[in-house]
Amino acid sequence: MMVDPWLLIGLFVLLAYTVEAATGFGSLVIALSLGALLLPVPELLPVLVPLNVLMSGFLAWRSRRHIDTGLLLKIILPLMLVGTLAGFLLQGWLPASLLKLLLGLLIIWFALRELWRIHSGTAGNAHPAWLNRVLILGAGLTHGLFASGGPLLVYALAGSSLDKSRLRATLLCVWFSLNAGLSLLFLLDGRLLPALPQLALFLPLLLVGALVGEYLHHRVDEQRFRQWVYSVLVVTGTLLIAQTSSTLL
Repeated sequence: MMVDPWLLIGLFVLLAYTVEAATGFGSLVIALSLGALLLPVPELLPVLVPLNVLMSGFLAWRSRRHIDTGLLLKIILPLMLVGTLAGFLLQGWLPASLLKLLLGLLIIWFALRELWRIHSGTAGNAHPAWLNRVLILGAGLTHGLFASGGPLLVYALAGSSLDKSRLRATLLCVWFSLNAGLSLLFLLDGRLLPALPQLALFLPLLLVGALVGEYLHHRVDEQRFRQWVYSVLVVTGTLLIAQTSSTLL
């Protein structure tokens, strides 16, 4: 008997938002990378992106006092918006298998980089201003392609003067703004309405994930938990590449 892939993706969504609540990162990256093993990326985005709007919007409102509005409005959002629109338009030109391969490469780079940082105990170094802008634009491009601009944007902001609270609040505002825009584009191109049944089905999972994640946050060593999550992402990215490389060759 074949299992409905959306049931498994529901489990991935629950896992992703549990991790998000426990550690403050990764809901879209985790849900999308695992879900892409079962379904094409363009089919997943109209479900996963609006879910993230709800979560990031709530968290951004709670931490609104810490948002760095100057950095957000003058640098991050303008570049990310341009990149996101370009990535969204590219979706229609790139085959689903290539999108899956690119996502796998991004996931592996991000997870290995974070594992190395944990192992070596090194902090991120600041980049030249021009490189920061190129990386932020690239983050927008990857966000438009598969709603995963986080790895490049966090890398771009490494070594910045933002403290942990300001960085988290500013990033939450970025994801809320961009994902709200993507959700509107999905509505306009006709992909959002067919996704509403899955979206409604997964809504309770946000609450369950938040409660379980809050429980784990106070009882599990965060560094070890992150190591486990990044290791899962390395395996997932490898599977995505293996799954698509034979198709592209």
